[in-house]
Amino acid sequence: MHHTFLLILGLLFVVFLLVMLAQRIRIAYPIFLVIAGLGISFIPGVPQVSLEPELIFLIFLPPLLYEAAWYTSWNDFWKWKRPIALLAFGLVFLTSTVVAYTATLFIPGMTLALGFLLGGIISPPDAVAAATVLKGEKVPKRLMTILEGESLVNDASSLIVFKFALAAVLTGTFSMQDATGQFFLVAGMGVLIGLVGAHIMYAIHRFLPTTPAIDGALTVMTPYILFLAAEQFHYSGVMAVVSGGLFMSFRSHEIFKTGSTRLNMLGVWTTMIFAMNALVFILIGLELPEIINGLGEYSIFDGIKYGVYISATTILLRFLWVYPIAHIPRWLSAKARQDPSPGWKGPLVISWAGMRGVVSLATALSIPMLMTDGTAFPQRNLIVFITFVVIFITLVLQGLSLPFVLKFIKLEEIDKVISDDEQQAGIKLRLDTLALKILNEKYKSDIQTNELISFFQSNLERDVSNTQQKLNSLAQDENSKEEVKTYHAVLTEIYDLQRKELFKMRREKYFSDEEIRKAETQLDLEDLKISGTHH
Repeated sequence: MHHTFLLILGLLFVVFLLVMLAQRIRIAYPIFLVIAGLGISFIPGVPQVSLEPELIFLIFLPPLLYEAAWYTSWNDFWKWKRPIALLAFGLVFLTSTVVAYTATLFIPGMTLALGFLLGGIISPPDAVAAATVLKGEKVPKRLMTILEGESLVNDASSLIVFKFALAAVLTGTFSMQDATGQFFLVAGMGVLIGLVGAHIMYAIHRFLPTTPAIDGALTVMTPYILFLAAEQFHYSGVMAVVSGGLFMSFRSHEIFKTGSTRLNMLGVWTTMIFAMNALVFILIGLELPEIINGLGEYSIFDGIKYGVYISATTILLRFLWVYPIAHIPRWLSAKARQDPSPGWKGPLVISWAGMRGVVSLATALSIPMLMTDGTAFPQRNLIVFITFVVIFITLVLQGLSLPFVLKFIKLEEIDKVISDDEQQAGIKLRLDTLALKILNEKYKSDIQTNELISFFQSNLERDVSNTQQKLNSLAQDENSKEEVKTYHAVLTEIYDLQRKELFKMRREKYFSDEEIRKAETQLDLEDLKISGTHH
């Protein structure tokens, strides 16, 4: 027990060091961790890592999906629902089918059912990998919404394909008609269970006397509860988590009323999701030696060759699907033509951002070792090895080259998007104007008699005036972007020095730790305003 615990701690420590190194050499950490895990696994004396498939699914998948749903803008998701649905359902089914038939052609002993099993495993791209690679790059909002929306829903559709293919392998029978009807039932009931569960959690947060710590703990439990409830009835746990996450995110302003609750949740989720993502990507690399040992009658060269064929098929298919779905609806529908054309650059980025990751590996590893009659599951290790090769090729080849592709094609924003600074100033102006209106309507007499309220009112009036000027200058002057950048840099430096001053005060022991912590939180909130980080 102690040995296992020490191994996990050591692994986490190594992972964090590698992430810091990845940031220093400016490589997206999922790519770097997979390569590092692969390298570490071949060092003599390193303990072999064997993953329990059900555990990966249960521990990692629900929170990763829930967090992705939480930060998905429902308005944007709904606006781009057509391309998201065509990718998340259409492309998943096309990829599964083409991979199934292709695999039967050149892999000896591969049946159609096993081909569909492999297709279901490798059809969904991974949002975490794409988002990490594209972080810091200038990517149009539309493209990020489509990529994030696709990976929210495609996990569900690919897992349902996988489950039907698995049932076909185990029972030896398959009916397309039954599978189609079953698909809609499994997905639809998953959504229903997710929404019912989310309503119950919403009521607990809203109407019971929770604390920030309890709220934080409940949000961590919610995805697991939704996932397990749906899986218990043999419906889609993934759809339950996604629909529940979207509902809770949409109603979050009603549930989490205090700043301390939201700050606490941000801290809990940011740390947990980062650790989980980092751990899974290095585990992908560390798992490889065990996969190789189980290849049996196939050589490593055969496995790599099949993996390259399947990778090339999935990459090419994505291009062949994305370009028509970006342009054909525009020819057929006047409504679709109201939005600016994506041209050739947008579809190129979406096509090239189809990196595979966590979900594909977890699904491959969840293939049972034995058939129902006790014989070994056919070609299990080969399917897992091909999956690893596809993840490795798409992550490393596409992940490393994607930033260069973006720089080369000089991708510009295609839709009319209001700049972050303009949006922040607009929001501040609305809120400050509302505060002034309330003061003037309800507290007129207090303004005359209460010095503090009077001071608050004059501060608000000054803020409104300054914000209005800032909005005017943003609208007129492109150079103001540089001014805002310099202003943010100056404030950041001042806040850093103020934090050091607070540290000095703590050592002087004149002020209480509690008051110093409050001042630090205030500084963090001010810092958060200018850093613009929400994720």
